[in-house]
Amino acid sequence: MSDTTQDAGTDGRRRRTAPTKGDLRERAILDAAEQQLASAGYEGMTVATIAQAAGITRAALYFYFGSKHDVVAALVERTVTALRAEIDAAGDGATPGQAVRDGVERTARMWREHGTVMRAAVELSPAVPAIDRAWRSAVVALADTMRGVAERAGVPAGPGPRDAAAVTAALVWMTERVFYQAVVAGAGPALDDAAATLTHVWSSALGPDGREP
Repeated sequence: MSDTTQDAGTDGRRRRTAPTKGDLRERAILDAAEQQLASAGYEGMTVATIAQAAGITRAALYFYFGSKHDVVAALVERTVTALRAEIDAAGDGATPGQAVRDGVERTARMWREHGTVMRAAVELSPAVPAIDRAWRSAVVALADTMRGVAERAGVPAGPGPRDAAAVTAALVWMTERVFYQAVVAGAGPALDDAAATLTHVWSSALGPDGREP
């Protein structure tokens, strides 16, 4: 569902209005699911506990989502949409070095704030196709954004294993795994150290123009 309703203005354009009641209820369900992931874990949460935390009945929850898998898939989708926006903002108009530093910092912040969701995405992707699709779409989009950064830094464009597309795809998957391991280890300082290491690796891979300013 969309976050807002839209009405036609006097000039014929669509304009955003306030979220609908359905949007707000769906948001409350996803917020409750994220809290449940943090407190009870995926195995400990159920449709009933999510509904209770959201202040609605199970029947009301089933109006929006067909299962616990569907709730978590939507939560992953919401999180990766925010992550993609963060990375796009980091690369927008920045030098390659700035884009690398800001992109890693923004990704680290997302793992810090939504690590339970992103960890669940990594762990559940092999078994839940909807979650896998959402997570992989984010990785592909992030790699594409950073491919442009790499090309601006002088990494050749092309289909080869040393060209920008292959290099950034490998770096994005490496980034996912390093931050995942940091969250498993307990986040906090581990995330800070991971971010510092990843910034160094990304900068080195992109060459002199990818170094931090």
